[in-house]
Amino acid sequence: MLLRRRRPTARPLRVGNNSVEHGSDDQARQFTVPDSAAGTRIDVFLTAAIDGYSREQLRLAVHAGAAQVDGRDVRPSFRLRPGQRISFRVPPPAPDGSLPENIPLDILFEDEGFVVVNKPPGMVVHPARGNWTGTLTSALSYHFQSLSDIGGPARPGIVHRLDRDTSGVIIVAKTNAIHLHLSEQFASRTVQKEYLAIAAGCVDHDRDCIEAPIGRHPFQRDKMAIRRNHVTSKAASTFYEVLQRFATATYLKLQPKTGRTHQIRVHLDHVGNPILCDKLYSGHARLSSAQLLRQPGLDAEDCMLDRQALHAHRLTIQHPQSGKPITFTAPLPEDLHRVLTALRNHDSSHSGIITS
Repeated sequence: MLLRRRRPTARPLRVGNNSVEHGSDDQARQFTVPDSAAGTRIDVFLTAAIDGYSREQLRLAVHAGAAQVDGRDVRPSFRLRPGQRISFRVPPPAPDGSLPENIPLDILFEDEGFVVVNKPPGMVVHPARGNWTGTLTSALSYHFQSLSDIGGPARPGIVHRLDRDTSGVIIVAKTNAIHLHLSEQFASRTVQKEYLAIAAGCVDHDRDCIEAPIGRHPFQRDKMAIRRNHVTSKAASTFYEVLQRFATATYLKLQPKTGRTHQIRVHLDHVGNPILCDKLYSGHARLSSAQLLRQPGLDAEDCMLDRQALHAHRLTIQHPQSGKPITFTAPLPEDLHRVLTALRNHDSSHSGIITS
């Protein structure tokens, strides 16, 4: 469902036309630093002020001498003060890296600053080797005329990401200023994230916090691993709560406190309960009814599930303009409903079921 909101009065960093004197793409643009930009890095300021370029592109341009503050060359990390005058020579625009495709999107929310999408399983967020079409960014490029470009031409609007086979809530920025505001919330860990997962086996505790550092796997380039005191390792924390136990699996709610690559998947594998049908960490790319319920007499050829049973269910942020908390929820998709129904029906017809 597409929802629209009136434009609130509160705004993030203002770097609009009131701070620009003159200029065009083929000559130096002139800016006067407004009060709201006090202490802002110049590369961040320029990213919010000039559309069509990623922050990395503008950082490199500043590093190459394209920006002067009060007539002096500065580094990309230079912190601005109100009233300073910036002269910036805009670099040639980069080619667009996303091919627009007419792919339907399930829109959970939209206003003038950002859009929230319920990403289906199997959809890659942005183009990469082996996945050049059918991506979320291709769909976004088709449906929206304006998206932030901080992430570069291949990642229009992308503030954060979900794995290809993880479904659920993902936020997309329409402007650079909104993108920066949202990115800061993710970086400062004020975003509240809630996932639903179905894990193999019986999870011991009703609720617990898994705290284990995650780094690159020592042998498999596509995997992450629990690695202590390694150069690639970063602290990672995931709180979980058991929603329901079954004879062969556990239905969980998880709240990652950090945002490491594959964090929930690695942490659940670490405690001995990998997510169902997680090819990388459980070893299964698909599950039949016989495998799911551990009943040899059932059909071993049907497909009960063919992707990891992980869903980004709920996300709460501070609205970049109103400053008020706002929550977005994506309902549990049909394939995970099907698995839960099969588990519940199987346990109800057998003795010794375990529920929380």
